[in-house]
Amino acid sequence: MRERLTEAIKLREEGRAKQDPAILEEARTLLLDLVNVYPDDAEINFQIAVVNDNSGLEKEAIPFYVKSIEQGLSGSDLERALLGLGSTNRYLGYYHQAVETLRRGVREFPYNRALQVHLAIALYNTQGYKEALEILLTNLIETTSDEKLLYFKRGIVYYSQHLDEIKK
Repeated sequence: MRERLTEAIKLREEGRAKQDPAILEEARTLLLDLVNVYPDDAEINFQIAVVNDNSGLEKEAIPFYVKSIEQGLSGSDLERALLGLGSTNRYLGYYHQAVETLRRGVREFPYNRALQVHLAIALYNTQGYKEALEILLTNLIETTSDEKLLYFKRGIVYYSQHLDEIKK
């Protein structure tokens, strides 16, 4: 089973890299065969979610993400599953589910900037503009090497947390 799973993952990665639907479909077929035999395997369910996402089958990806998380997915796979589920929910317009999932991701993986940025985007979709901008400004100033931005770092950090304040 592990050899077939490894083969399917390699195909999925190749198909994504090449943006080749035929290779992705081959990986998807292998993974669906595996999940029929091993329905309670979190990693297989996770890989099906990813290949569905990579294939533009976002709605089909969601139940597999959910199942893999419920089955105890952990580590970097859980990190990726929370990002995948959150961003897919957001893409499909399920904004509140996206925020909930991405908040969990940020809590469990606080240094993952991709989770933070996707959370900011989902917050925007739920009219959480202030929090979204705070997250984005913080990520920008913590990752930039732009000298002009860094010159204003102290002010940007302050304003990112005090967006509504005005001097009277």
